[in-house]
Amino acid sequence: MRGGSGGESAQMTAAQSKLRAVKPYQDYTFSASGSLRQDLSNGGRVHVDRPLPFLIVNRFDEDNSASLSHRVATTSPAYVVWPAASDNAEGVAATKAVLAQNNRSFASNLVISVYDLPAPEASAEDTPSLPEFRAVIGTDGTSGGKAAARMLERALCDIDVDMRHCQVDRTSDWALEPSLAQALSDCGCAHVSLGLPQVHFQSDGKSIYPLLFHDLAVGVFDALLKSAYRFIESEELACPVHHRALGRRTFLDAASKVDAAIDRICGQFDFLMGVSPINSEQAFADFQESGGQYAPTFRYRPLSVDPDQAKRELYSIDFRAIEDPVLETLFSEKRHELDHQLTMLDTRNTPRFRFASLMLYETVDSELRDAAKSILAAPKRKAKGDRSKADCHEIADAARRLVSRYHQQDECFDAKVEIRDDLSPGMMVSGSRLYIGSSTMAPRNRIEPLLHHEVSIHLLTYFNGESHDLEIFKNGLAGYEGIQEGLAVFAEWAVGGLTNSRLRLLAGRVLGVDAMIDGASFVEVYRMLHDQLGFSERGAFSITARIFRSGGLAKDAIYLRGFKLVLDILVQGGDLTPFWYGKIAKRHVGVVQDLAARGLLKEPRLRPEFLNVKASQDRIAAFRDNPDFSTL
Repeated sequence: MRGGSGGESAQMTAAQSKLRAVKPYQDYTFSASGSLRQDLSNGGRVHVDRPLPFLIVNRFDEDNSASLSHRVATTSPAYVVWPAASDNAEGVAATKAVLAQNNRSFASNLVISVYDLPAPEASAEDTPSLPEFRAVIGTDGTSGGKAAARMLERALCDIDVDMRHCQVDRTSDWALEPSLAQALSDCGCAHVSLGLPQVHFQSDGKSIYPLLFHDLAVGVFDALLKSAYRFIESEELACPVHHRALGRRTFLDAASKVDAAIDRICGQFDFLMGVSPINSEQAFADFQESGGQYAPTFRYRPLSVDPDQAKRELYSIDFRAIEDPVLETLFSEKRHELDHQLTMLDTRNTPRFRFASLMLYETVDSELRDAAKSILAAPKRKAKGDRSKADCHEIADAARRLVSRYHQQDECFDAKVEIRDDLSPGMMVSGSRLYIGSSTMAPRNRIEPLLHHEVSIHLLTYFNGESHDLEIFKNGLAGYEGIQEGLAVFAEWAVGGLTNSRLRLLAGRVLGVDAMIDGASFVEVYRMLHDQLGFSERGAFSITARIFRSGGLAKDAIYLRGFKLVLDILVQGGDLTPFWYGKIAKRHVGVVQDLAARGLLKEPRLRPEFLNVKASQDRIAAFRDNPDFSTL
């Protein structure tokens, strides 16, 4: 008896100690801005980005490292998560603390509890059927809860992942644990519950499909934001302009660390410098001496990076702690692009380089090929303006004047202009620097258009991108080069400087790349350009040398392709503003708008100067009214 009594007393003491260790909800301290991030016991956490009239709660299974409900909850700007196997008191206290804080700012609040539905039974690996993609929604009787649940159902049904649409069942069995239900009742909150299917598990019931898991988390989280937005509307609370504006407005340290790690790798090499020859002038002389019979030998700079080591560093970066699927996607895309670039550097001057370049720049499609042929088939038009030539020093002086005008608008625009002997004739932007080849000569009527190409697009988007808290926007999101070069050509056109010869040059590059991809040799491409298409010896060689650098670079097809894409955006009434935030691809416009709405991106500090010039505005308006590509 005595022994039993002692054991019982010990158990009571342990329980009382545990209860005393639970922080009362009144003791949670929010920052002056209303934010809170604090770890709870056993992997739990409370996170509040800022005061919001909704909260996601989740009790997770500690043994399930691929819990969809936990992933979605921890993506939210306001959540409380704690283990299902632990005592409820700490999670309830944290929930009450957040709701009490919310009640100071909002007349109504919504709690969405998310949980995992039972995993489907393990099936044979060769089974022809897949588990049903079916979610379960429950709600209380409040009008706000009903409105949120209806929107959640619609948003979930719109999800299309892996060629499957989500189906939704309704349930009246939405009851919470008594202590949590009481907390919601005390705070007068509306409640919606969401059960999520475990369709991301493989047939063994243990391994997952990682890409499917990611896509599900992104889709479900967006649906939750739409649901919260509808609740805010129905309760007539202050409503943002877009549901995605409800997302997080601060980066976690994990996102900054990932960004810094990727930035360090980007800083280890200059891709275009690495694949561009340093002896173009001598190569042209050698080619002429051979009578155009033999491809010249190009020499390159030693690599500043060990591709294998850089790849090891690249794939050692852990994205899992970012807690933001949008940022995770951007970083993942950039990692793959850097991987491709490192592969290309590693395979310079081998047949594999050509195929690696296609992974970045793609082939030439029939529409682009036909557009290039149409341009080259049109009668040549004589260029207007001053055709006398300016050397590299005059061009550099003009570049510094344009840079100075941008610097006067924003002193952070601190670009440097350098003349280099190891570059081919022409200009190149690398980071914050504009390089001009010392042998460069350009017609004076082409100086302004070319400088707007380099300074008003490439440098401007670099410095605008640098203003954000993430370096990836100055380094460039994956795939940005196509639209970036298209915008640069657009700048030439907008200032009235896209001459017939320049447009023919861009078209010649397209057909040259197309021929190279089809297996034509250096000499064959040169002869096509010179003998069949009428380019000068120097012009045909310059195009061919660019295309065959390092073994065959498909990049030069993107200029005309990107220009057509920009014109299509204008004709469709689109806005170019998202492209001034930094170096982004067309597919990232929605992402940029999302991040800007959440306050994670700053407004562009600078806009291209030429967009404020009436002649450019009139030219753009006239094309919108009469979009005829052949008239360009």
